Amino acid sequence: MAHDAAALAVELTDMAAADHRTAVHANSDDPAEQLAWRRLTARHGDRLGEIMAEYGWPTAELVGEEAAHAAWLIAQHADRQLDIQRRALQLMQQAVSAGAAGPRELAFLRDRTLVNEGRQQVYGTQIAGVKDGAPVPWPCEEPERVDELRAAVGIEPFDEYVARFS
Repeated sequence: MAHDAAALAVELTDMAAADHRTAVHANSDDPAEQLAWRRLTARHGDRLGEIMAEYGWPTAELVGEEAAHAAWLIAQHADRQLDIQRRALQLMQQAVSAGAAGPRELAFLRDRTLVNEGRQQVYGTQIAGVKDGAPVPWPCEEPERVDELRAAVGIEPFDEYVARFS
């Protein structure tokens, strides 16, 4: 199992590195670049589905911090594979409850999944676009409580978060 976990850690971190290299193409004006991004994230999503079926959520205890973060990133970017995002959300929730994963990343994945389902997000982590130079979040369930909810899971206040995008 130790060899499997080590190989899995390398595979996950390699996928995340490829994701980082090509993420600039996600909203490219070039359809071929956008398509290449979609193919990559779909391939990674498919593989994450296989990993979750075999191992459950790849926790830091199993694969190390970097690879566990990589698994979260892959789930986060599986936007056209709601089944994968929902399964990752479920397994990650169990891992957070068991103290084996962090609530911050879970909050981002929850918001991303909710937005992909056409629902309102909870933590205001997903940005819909920019209006008059300011980032605009997708609608939130309780906009008046966003900073309180964010603080509870270790996410900086909304205004600090969006200042990074400006």
